[in-house]
Amino acid sequence: MTSPRSGANLGLAAAAAALATLAGCAALLDGRIDAREARAEAEWPPVGEIVVLGDGRRVHAKVAGSGPDLVLIHGANGNLRDFSFDLIDRLTEDYRVIALDRPGFGHSDPIGPADESPVAQAETLAAAARKLGAERPIVLGHSYGGAVALGWGLAAETPPAALVIVSGASNPWPGGLGWRYRLTTGPLAQHVLNPLAAAFLSHTPPDSFVESIFEPQAVPEGYMAHIGAGLTLRRATLRANSRQIQALSDQLAAMVPEYGRLDMPAEILHGTADEIVPARIHAEQLVRQLPDARYTPLEDVGHMPHHAAPENVVAAIDRAAERAGLR
Repeated sequence: MTSPRSGANLGLAAAAAALATLAGCAALLDGRIDAREARAEAEWPPVGEIVVLGDGRRVHAKVAGSGPDLVLIHGANGNLRDFSFDLIDRLTEDYRVIALDRPGFGHSDPIGPADESPVAQAETLAAAARKLGAERPIVLGHSYGGAVALGWGLAAETPPAALVIVSGASNPWPGGLGWRYRLTTGPLAQHVLNPLAAAFLSHTPPDSFVESIFEPQAVPEGYMAHIGAGLTLRRATLRANSRQIQALSDQLAAMVPEYGRLDMPAEILHGTADEIVPARIHAEQLVRQLPDARYTPLEDVGHMPHHAAPENVVAAIDRAAERAGLR
């Protein structure tokens, strides 16, 4: 027969054993994630230079070409390799192109909770651009990067020469996030799902996931090998992406009343078939909110015009440069 004291001791021993097992599992999981993250960074290393800011934070930049300065800002779940796949090569004869990894993405350092603000991200990227000698660039932003480009215009001491907003998120939207985003942005995601994704998800995402981003167009051949999906699956990047997406609608609501002072030329391009960032909520409102904006709808194009219709994107950049007196 077991005494109460010995039963309590057995209970404590069992609890201690369970805690030790959990700690061991956590250590094994962390070790697996560390190894996968190191492999991803080795497989997809920086393709440009690392700009070190005054506070020590690092920003990854790819600089190519000559001419008026043109900054490219990527969207959510990505990095500057989205532009180096094809678009940069189309621009380097006419522009000095500066593609930047947003804070917490690719090979740029995060800026902590402040990275929930597109304006704060823009301040960091503008500081990096100035260190590279770009004081008054044309600023192009795609998707989430569109919000950062608008934030650049609002925050910069010297406004950009022009803005080019491609499938850009610019306005708050009705309702909440879709179920996929709700699943990946809550506490469960931060503490359980994201670490498991970092530990076990393939660095080659399922075709259906990537296809949904490009629909109705096809994913370009070789794109997934180039973009570096393993960089997005690092713990810090997953956390930054989750925070930013969750906060974006409220951040945009705070930015919209300030759009009236963005009096630089703006070119807006948006696919009419974009169901990720719908034109009716974003581009069609933004063209009325900016003082000097022109909107070009791209018929039957989805969320990735710089891959589906790159010639239209280049033409918009050229128009922005001409309107800004740079060409």
